[in-house]
Amino acid sequence: MPPTFVAQLLDKMGKKVVIGLSGGVDSSVAAYLLKQQGYDVIALFMVNWHDRTGAITGHCTWEDDAMIAEMVAKKLDMPFHIVDLSKDYKTRVVDYMFDEYSKGRTPNPDVLCNREIKFDIFMDECLKFGADYVATGHYCQKTEFEQDGKMTYQLLAGEDNNKDQSYFLCQLNQNQLSKALFPIGHIDKPEVRRIAAEQDLPTAARKDSQGICFVGKVDLPTFLQQQLEPKTGNVIEVPGEFMAKKKSVEKTPDNFKKLCFAYPYKPWNGKVIGEHRGAHFYTVGQRKGLNIGGHDEPLFVLGTDVNRNIIYVGEGTEHPGLYRPGLFISSEEIHWIREDLKMELGENRDYDVRIRYRQPLEKATLYQQEEGIYILFENEQRGITAGQFAAWYNGKELIGSGVIS
Repeated sequence: MPPTFVAQLLDKMGKKVVIGLSGGVDSSVAAYLLKQQGYDVIALFMVNWHDRTGAITGHCTWEDDAMIAEMVAKKLDMPFHIVDLSKDYKTRVVDYMFDEYSKGRTPNPDVLCNREIKFDIFMDECLKFGADYVATGHYCQKTEFEQDGKMTYQLLAGEDNNKDQSYFLCQLNQNQLSKALFPIGHIDKPEVRRIAAEQDLPTAARKDSQGICFVGKVDLPTFLQQQLEPKTGNVIEVPGEFMAKKKSVEKTPDNFKKLCFAYPYKPWNGKVIGEHRGAHFYTVGQRKGLNIGGHDEPLFVLGTDVNRNIIYVGEGTEHPGLYRPGLFISSEEIHWIREDLKMELGENRDYDVRIRYRQPLEKATLYQQEEGIYILFENEQRGITAGQFAAWYNGKELIGSGVIS
């Protein structure tokens, strides 16, 4: 064996890694690769949700996942433990979701789960086992370098562009990254499946999980009705010609607020064409669930007003109300993974930005003002939604993120 490989192997031997083993193929292969690299690996399964209210499928409960995860641990000769974090998950993720929807905003539970649970509460549990590192099956990568006498950690996109999950980790900090390992970030999904089959892992042919992180695939209105009451209100259609007249605004600092906030629709901007079950159940860009006919093209939600309980809609995928030139992130919601790259007041900087998972990176300019960051895109973006996260990249590196206002 090459001397450098032997040195790396010896360095890893004795280092303890706790991996979040979910019962899926990604974390299973991540665990296998860690074992191959010489780490002392312990498997820890998280129980985060018990309630099945609103679930679309009645099977595949956490008990099923735990059983499969334990089978993988036995196959790989790893100690297996279970930790119940459901109280923390409800308080820090699910309750936050309900609160955001009640305000007419659309949160991203997967980003919250990583920030609040996997790399916080769960990481603390892992450290109780004496872990040097905590590993997950995310498709992303980490590098590090030394500057000014301390280590700086970089969060990079995964090599598989179709599965890159760095966006979901956009709220991590330097301390969390210092302890994190992402063993499959350098390979693609087909290779992960191939390794799992080659090693005869019980998860080799298992389907990927879908829906809300740890809750699963749910009928969202039914799920939200656990705390949010249905409430009949008007659906108002806004003509495309009306919005087109409102969008001839020059991209200058004086116009940031006009460019970066959703247009404040009023009931007289359009006509009533139907009713809905509650404005807090809908989000910008949504098509399904309106159940209103009589149009040549589909209707999409342009905006919601939870105070008046009104939904504003527009006809067609190219309705100008679906598109905005920019967005705003308030100062208290700005998060820098690379704290050394924080922008100064009055500074502007070009980055690549995405506003949802799997969305291609879009060129944009960030403007740091006293009240927050204004992001203006080179091309208008469809479905910018309050409550979601915008993340900015420099090449493959994720630099920072924030909640859209």
